[in-house]
Amino acid sequence: LAKLVQSLNSTDPAVKEKNIAETEKRLYDQEDSKEEESKTVVNRTVINTQASVRDGFLAILEKDAKERAKRRKRNEHLANALKEKGNDAFRKGDYVIAVQRYTEGLEKLKDKQELYTNRAQAYLKMHEYEKAIGDCEWALKCNEKYIKAYFLMGKAHLALKHYSESRQCYEKILEIDPQKESLFKDCMNEVNLEEKRMKDEERATKELQSGKLAALSVKELLQKLDRPDQNILYYTGGIRLLTGAVKDCTEQTLFRTNNGFSILKDNEVVRRGFYSERKNTAEVDLSVSLLVLWQAVCAGNEENQRLLLTYPDMNAQLLKLLSSGVQAIQKETLALISLYSENENGRRLLVRHQDLTKWLQILMTFVNSSDAKASSAMNILSDLTEEERFKIQSRVLLSTGVLPLFTQLLTSAKLVNQAALARCIGIMGNLCADVAIRMQMAECKECWQACLKLVDECFDVSTPKYQECLFAVLGLMMNLLLESNAIIQHFAVDISGRCMSLLQEKDGRIVTRAIGVLSRILPASSSAVEEVVKGGVVKKMIKFMKAGGQITSNYGIKTLSICTRSNRQAQEDLVKSDKNFSVLLKLLESENEMAVGNAAFCLGQCLVVPGAATSLLNSNVVMILLKHAGGDATRTSVQENAAIALGKLCIAEPRHIVQLRKLNGLSILNSSMKYVHSI
Repeated sequence: LAKLVQSLNSTDPAVKEKNIAETEKRLYDQEDSKEEESKTVVNRTVINTQASVRDGFLAILEKDAKERAKRRKRNEHLANALKEKGNDAFRKGDYVIAVQRYTEGLEKLKDKQELYTNRAQAYLKMHEYEKAIGDCEWALKCNEKYIKAYFLMGKAHLALKHYSESRQCYEKILEIDPQKESLFKDCMNEVNLEEKRMKDEERATKELQSGKLAALSVKELLQKLDRPDQNILYYTGGIRLLTGAVKDCTEQTLFRTNNGFSILKDNEVVRRGFYSERKNTAEVDLSVSLLVLWQAVCAGNEENQRLLLTYPDMNAQLLKLLSSGVQAIQKETLALISLYSENENGRRLLVRHQDLTKWLQILMTFVNSSDAKASSAMNILSDLTEEERFKIQSRVLLSTGVLPLFTQLLTSAKLVNQAALARCIGIMGNLCADVAIRMQMAECKECWQACLKLVDECFDVSTPKYQECLFAVLGLMMNLLLESNAIIQHFAVDISGRCMSLLQEKDGRIVTRAIGVLSRILPASSSAVEEVVKGGVVKKMIKFMKAGGQITSNYGIKTLSICTRSNRQAQEDLVKSDKNFSVLLKLLESENEMAVGNAAFCLGQCLVVPGAATSLLNSNVVMILLKHAGGDATRTSVQENAAIALGKLCIAEPRHIVQLRKLNGLSILNSSMKYVHSI
């Protein structure tokens, strides 16, 4: 019976129908069989077995229905709470967070139509029109007469220039509720006007291309565009023809010498359309055409690039275009800026003639884009980080504008363009080369929390793109850990714990960086050291140092030197894990002096463990340490660590002095005793 009840809950209509039939058969069909006529008599009491079975089955059905109703009520409460959080984020303009909250709500209740349309509204704000349409379609599956879903779907189709589909959505609304005709009349008119405008533009363009204008030179086209008596479609078409006429440096020069850049200043229709705050479709097309023209005349032409950037209001206008929210305008603005950022002279023009204070924040917002704009924006940022002046200007709004946005992107890693996010994290890591930026970031509690959240989510999301985000965030954390402050001390245990978990990753790059973060976070907290030692960090480091490359070994020995400095358990673990100190002895002969110094330090700390020094009697450790202590090492710290380890070795096991005498090393050791006063 329980299996039958479970089957009745199936979402598959065929399965459900089959089991309803089976239920009816159990309840009623048996009345026609001979077995149903039988009754069991006990002490003359007659028991109807069929009634008993039926009652039991109905009781199970009733219990299951109550449980499902209770569970749905609980999920509905959670979904409503998440919807309100999403609405709050939407009102604040945090559309990525709003989408995240609505998505979480749908995970609780998949048939809540309001969550689909609310998320569709957020997608519309983010210009993710296809996703908005998809959510509206899901809402209509929940309620085929849901007017809001048709309204939003109509807006999305209109934005995609799907005029017929948009019109059908509004017609469907009037079919559902004819009384709403007055409310949606403007929507229908907008669709009709947009469709008419598109047809008019196509007609005007064809006339331009088929007429004499198509064969005119750059100079002649500029003269035609200087006419003040034409509509915006004429100028848009003319600008496109002008773009096609600029094919080489000769036409670029002609454009400049014939005052081509003045078209924006002298033509009222062009100027009004380009500077309009809320552009209609015709003004958008004009602006896009103008941006494409500038790309053509500025490509590889430094003088034209300089003139454009020094043009009045261009400083403020580029930022407005980037922030316009109109995808076509943003795309071409990014393409124009890329002409400057991809070479040294262009970057110098940007930093000299543009106020770059807000650029980091504005370009970072494109991580939310799912198309090529995200990559273009990250390319520009990556190029600009090479300019010192850009770093200096980026400090201004770092704490108030950039870091809040950056932490939001990190916490929304599942929802944003992860390839772009990985690059964005890497760019922020590169900016940490600037001490002032690094200090601000390292003192940002929210930034550390966001980094940890991204690391936590990697255990649920193992896609290649997310792995790149994880790899990048570990690099960022390593750079931030060049600082030392109370915030870092506060998060030390959490950070080291996450790194220990990451040591199980299959991606060797991530393991190496996790060890690198460990080597930099452990000095901040003795509690963190205790926790990782309990978690078996020593054995793990020895394992990775045996199998890993030079970078992994460098981070690993640094981690071990920190753990063995004050933790007896770590010292004993190392002696057990590294038989006869084979790993440490190999590192002592490394060409990397940092690794040599840490290996010598680590060895010296472990010689307090009984039997450790004795296990080295048949090795060449005395000769190796003597070589470093005697001056072969260029770093004083390496000489000191080698001398201290040599002194501790001879004290722990006097038989090593015999080898020391053979190598005439007593005088070297005596001269090094000033380093070993603490042993």
